[in-house]
Amino acid sequence: MKDRDKKVLLVDTTLRDGEQTAGVVFARTEKLRIARMLDEIGVDQIEAGIPAMGGDEKEAVKAIAHAGLEASIMAWNRAVISDIDASIECGVDAVAISISVSDIHIFHKLRMTRQQVLDAMTQAVVYAAQHGLYISVNAEDASRADPAFLLEFAMAAKGAGANRLRYCDTVGLLDPLTMYDRVKTLREQTGLDIETHTHNDFGMATANTLAGVQAGARYVGVTVNGLGERAGNAALEEVVMALKHIYGIDLGVKTTRFREISEYVARASGREIPPSKPIVGANTFAHESGIHADGVLKNPKTYEVFPPEEVGLQRQIIIGKHSGKHALKAKFLEYGINLTDEEAAAMLPAVRAAAVNLKRPLFDKELVYIYEDAKRDMSAHK
Repeated sequence: MKDRDKKVLLVDTTLRDGEQTAGVVFARTEKLRIARMLDEIGVDQIEAGIPAMGGDEKEAVKAIAHAGLEASIMAWNRAVISDIDASIECGVDAVAISISVSDIHIFHKLRMTRQQVLDAMTQAVVYAAQHGLYISVNAEDASRADPAFLLEFAMAAKGAGANRLRYCDTVGLLDPLTMYDRVKTLREQTGLDIETHTHNDFGMATANTLAGVQAGARYVGVTVNGLGERAGNAALEEVVMALKHIYGIDLGVKTTRFREISEYVARASGREIPPSKPIVGANTFAHESGIHADGVLKNPKTYEVFPPEEVGLQRQIIIGKHSGKHALKAKFLEYGINLTDEEAAAMLPAVRAAAVNLKRPLFDKELVYIYEDAKRDMSAHK
């Protein structure tokens, strides 16, 4: 993997865990395009899919592995030798070997014993190591595992030749304080590199990822738009921007392309970007409230931590029920009209009334009609 000296490395699993979102399917051309875009913006490792599925999935992974990308290309596997053979056939340089470590999964899903889990994982890791692959051992449902068994599992993985441990909060039930403690303890006990893999069932995937980084995790599992099973995963764009602006950790990612890649993944997955989506949502840099719009017009930093252009967006001044005259004047400057204070004040009641009646902000033509009516009224009263 490139730049392994970096403090934090991005592992994007949009093409694997993201596609496991119920009802989402990527065409092979879409998978390749997404992989190229992730590579171009600076993602360190791309989890491309599951070769053991065969068919189009295997061919897509093979195409990505042979696309000449700078990023490491990882394939996901069960702790099964035939799965790893399928990954080797695709030409990937890294494998994720995944098996459950919580008793509820071991006994009820796998119908195995703890020892059988250890044996299967160890055999798979040894086999992958013999073939010169970079190995992430995925501790599925680690957040519900017995800590003593998880430590035993991690040490067995390390002894067999694993390069890192993926700590999976599979059902998204951790909070940041607990995540910090768990990752810190594992790092200290094992010396292994840790990857956080968080789910958003309680809305804490990004926060838990950041807590993991603070605790010493060097790898972060993310997806574009937070796409993923159930409530999704930690969002690539949220994690990157939070690391940069909250913790001062700049990963060198081309963030100006975030909106572009978010839109592409949204279309390919059939999952629209909510207007309120952090970082890339249409409302992230939209201002309507008079006090807010006035502040942003005077100095954008009053209500924006970073400029919209940094993530491929543009600032929007929305004219609606809560707008003030400064926003109205700024909006009309876009039309080449320099409103006077008197004209803006005369227009505001009509603007607010129209927004209430329509239950939405006003379109440009509607604003111009109100302006023309206000001008006529003002002329008539002179």
